[in-house]
Amino acid sequence: MSARRFYRQFPDGGRFRSFSITVKETDLWIAVPRRNWRETLPAAVEQLVWRKRRELEDYIKRHPFFGTTLEPYLIEGPAPEIVLAMVRAGNRAGVGPMAAVAGALAETVGIRLLEDLPAVIVENGGDIFLKIVEPVNVGIFAGNSPLSGKIALSVEPGRTPLGICTSSGTVGPSFSRGRADAAVALSPSVALADAAATALGNLVREPADLERALGFARGLDGLTGALLICRDRLAAWGDIHISRGRFS
Repeated sequence: MSARRFYRQFPDGGRFRSFSITVKETDLWIAVPRRNWRETLPAAVEQLVWRKRRELEDYIKRHPFFGTTLEPYLIEGPAPEIVLAMVRAGNRAGVGPMAAVAGALAETVGIRLLEDLPAVIVENGGDIFLKIVEPVNVGIFAGNSPLSGKIALSVEPGRTPLGICTSSGTVGPSFSRGRADAAVALSPSVALADAAATALGNLVREPADLERALGFARGLDGLTGALLICRDRLAAWGDIHISRGRFS
């Protein structure tokens, strides 16, 4: 969704050095501490993304229903870890496994980079994996809502690794049954946050639906917070801290 361009255009105060990787539909923006930058990082991440995409594409060729269903999915036989992560997340949130694909890829890359780095931000189409050593603000893009770009989630290092994922029924090409301008889900599992954001977005067609969607979020094991925007209304629940501003 276009939110990724919103996230990528803001400065980070010189703390990070960032780069982008594009492999087919996967479009990653990655920020690492400037002092830990290595010239080999982009190539290493690109190779990792190619491997994980190949695993996923090979599985979909053998099991095409996996790639199209909008409902929880039952795995038959062995499957690669990224498929298992997507299925676990989708089944928990009550949506299809592909609802978790962007978050699962971001999480896979982030965890791999943390083997060598103290901090990393991986953003994939508006879905974010965060492991930080200093506080950051994550701006919320909500299309034409008057709240778009005016609020941010303040994240402290002790709350990371953390997934922050966004779905929208009014912005970008992602499928949603709802009309939320932004449905944001937070979880230590980025795949779950991604699937949950889709599920929450599906529930919101008008501002009156916000409280019902938050009730769903409260009952979803593994979710730590949610923020929903529909037109000029905002509703939030959980371990989240809202501030003014954008990604910084």
